[in-house]
Order: sequence, then C-alpha cells, then structure tokens
Amino acid sequence: METSEIIKKVRKIEIKTRGLSSNIFAGQYHSAFKGRGMAFSEVREYQFGDDVRDIDWNVTARFHRPYVKVFEEERELTVMLLIDVSGSLDFGTQKQMKRDMVTEIAATIAFSAIQNNDKIGVVFFSDKIEKYIPPKKGRKHILYIIREMLDFQPESKRTDVKQAVEFLSSVQKRRTTAFILSDFYVRNDFQQSLQICNRKHDVVAIQVYDQRARELPDVGLMKVVDAETGFEQYVDTGSKRLRQAYQRYWMTRQAELQETFNKSNVDNVSIATNEDFVKSLLMLFKQRS
Repeated sequence: METSEIIKKVRKIEIKTRGLSSNIFAGQYHSAFKGRGMAFSEVREYQFGDDVRDIDWNVTARFHRPYVKVFEEERELTVMLLIDVSGSLDFGTQKQMKRDMVTEIAATIAFSAIQNNDKIGVVFFSDKIEKYIPPKKGRKHILYIIREMLDFQPESKRTDVKQAVEFLSSVQKRRTTAFILSDFYVRNDFQQSLQICNRKHDVVAIQVYDQRARELPDVGLMKVVDAETGFEQYVDTGSKRLRQAYQRYWMTRQAELQETFNKSNVDNVSIATNEDFVKSLLMLFKQRS
C-alpha cells in the first residue's frame, strides 16, 4: 500500500472512530474499566457514617477534632491491544474483511482510552509475537498504531493466542486492561494461559468472524482454502448434509471457545463482519459497569 493511500485510510478511520469514542464510548468506557485502586486526595472533618479506619490520627490530634482521609480512584490505566494478524483475518464475504473490522474496533478503543488519559500499547501476534508497541499516550501514538495495523505484514499466517497472553504477562508487570481482538481460529488449547493472565490483568476477548464461518451457502461446487495452512479442497455446498455438518462444527467450536472464556472468567463478545460493532461493544461495556 502506498504512503498516500495509507494516510487517507488512517484519516478516514480516525474521523469515524474518534467520533464514536467521543460521542458514545467515552462515558461507558470510563465506568466499565476501573483504575488501579484508590489514591489519597485530602482530609476533611469526620461525618456521621464515615469509616473509622479512614481517620487521620495525626491531623485529628493536631486539631482536637476527628478528621478522615479522602481517597480518589486512580484513573490512569494501561490498555493493551492484542491484535491477531494471522492469515485468517484476511477474509470477508459481507461488508468488510475481518482485519478491517478489527482495525476499526481497536482504533475506537484506543481513542476512548486516550480521552480518559490512559496509555495504550499493542501486541501484534500470529503464532509468534510479530511486533510490540509499548504503551504511550496521545493522538500521534494512536495514528501510528492505526498506520501499523493497516500496513503491517506478518511473518507467519498461523494463530497462537497462548503466545500472546503469555507475552503480555511477561512484558506488563503492573495490572493492565487487555483486549484480545481475533477470530480465535486456533488449534491449540490456551485456557490455562488465559486464566493465569486474567488473574494478573483484566482481559477482555473480542471475537470477529464472518457469516460464512457459521454457515455455507448453497452454491454448488466451491473451492475452499485454509488461509493459515494454504490447504485447498473442493466441497459440494449443494449437499444439505455437508452444510448441516459444517454448521454443527461451527457451533461446537463456539461452545468450546465460550467454555474457555467462562473458565478463565474473561468477559467476551462475538461480532460478525456484517453487524454493527458499536452495539456489541456498548453491550459489553454496560455489562461491566
């Protein structure tokens, strides 16, 4: 992609996602994702109902009246986007490619984060860590992230979520809010690694999928290519039995994925490329508020 084309695309995504985060998400994001804890702010005179454990005994002794410490939530968060850049994201039969929707969702979260004065960083992953962008604040940093999402060329086409969450645990020592954006087209078990990571961090999973992953159309003989392995085969989509088996496979895989999230206590949402991701994200944020 040429530089001028990338700049145009970055600008287009910024206009759309910045508007969404300003008008819709900022308040929901703030209440859904809490800060690290409570920080001391000031002292004031004791009032009936105050917790006696908050009494500041030094100030109380000085003024001969009880005073309590007032705490405020430490709002500043570190937000990490764990973005799947494997081959299966380059697929879409509806409004857009899975990769395009992942980029828009990531940009919306990023702009919501900086409006709350949070730092944002990125891990691009396939079946290995492709690129790590350390957390920073500011619009320039987000525009750099969007540009990388649009133009990044991974070395591998396969997916390994386990690698991504283990890398997050090793590189982020302080508690972090992490969004995993992927189609979760994975062949290995990552439940234990995810569970360990979510004990240390606040992990949220966002699955982006295409409608054709859920059901095959009845269009006769069709060539199917696995984007991650390159394996090709022809299937007869005119067969009702085949279409039903394909749908059962999808439902089984989704049930297993949901069980992984449930066991790991990870909030999650699944969004199809022909759906409005705004509604899905808002529902996710409201559930956490």
